[in-house]
Amino acid sequence: MHDDDRARRLAIVDDRDPLRADVLSRLAALGFSLVDAGVLADHFLDAERSGRGGHGVRRVEWLEAWPELAPSAPPRLLVSLPGYQRWDGNGAIGYLVLNAIVESQLAAPPQMARLVVAGRTFPTGMLGHWTRRLAAAGLVALATATSPRRLGPPGGGARLTGTNPLSIAIPSSDGRPVVTDVSMGNLNYGDVLTGRATEAALRPFGGEQAHKAFALAVGLQLLTDALTPADGFGALLLVARPQADPVPAFRALADGARLPGDRMSR
Repeated sequence: MHDDDRARRLAIVDDRDPLRADVLSRLAALGFSLVDAGVLADHFLDAERSGRGGHGVRRVEWLEAWPELAPSAPPRLLVSLPGYQRWDGNGAIGYLVLNAIVESQLAAPPQMARLVVAGRTFPTGMLGHWTRRLAAAGLVALATATSPRRLGPPGGGARLTGTNPLSIAIPSSDGRPVVTDVSMGNLNYGDVLTGRATEAALRPFGGEQAHKAFALAVGLQLLTDALTPADGFGALLLVARPQADPVPAFRALADGARLPGDRMSR
């Protein structure tokens, strides 16, 4: 047994969370490094804790059946300017592309603001997981990402856009950031993968007002497509240094009401 394999197995055995240990073991069996397996496990378990099981550990089974999985492929930073970066997934799974991008922003935050675009980046999972990490470091973050075309016009027609989630995270001096994370679909595609819903039931959310969600999905789709010209799905991330601290006063105004993302702050 190689030293790397021995270290990986010992780390998994020593993990005191049985569910996390199982996830790490399965990911290691797919060929992911221990570090990358830990990044993926953190994301899947965060999704479970937030009640978004469709983004959780069930996705490991999905990865196990993915014929194009390339566990060791590294994301590539193609362009780096003070206010702009362009990345390419380079065959890496989208979760790890976003992790590399987030780590890059934390290591060298923008002087004021930076737009980051990532081509060939899929799947991206629960976007709030990534924006929360940036907000925890005191940065404002906005993220969106495209996915297979699953939403059509509310009145019927071809499927034109992905569910195209949008996450916004605002840091706070009290250590409790506000993190919004909303898909434009009425359900998570993970619910389809787990058999809790059918793909035919997936449509823009909002009932009689679904045209509003569809309009947002279209806007996010075309914005991402315009800025990530590579084939495949893409992601956008805006990172900025805050110029004010609005969250504490907003919480006082909310008078105890739970704000988006609070479940993950507890």
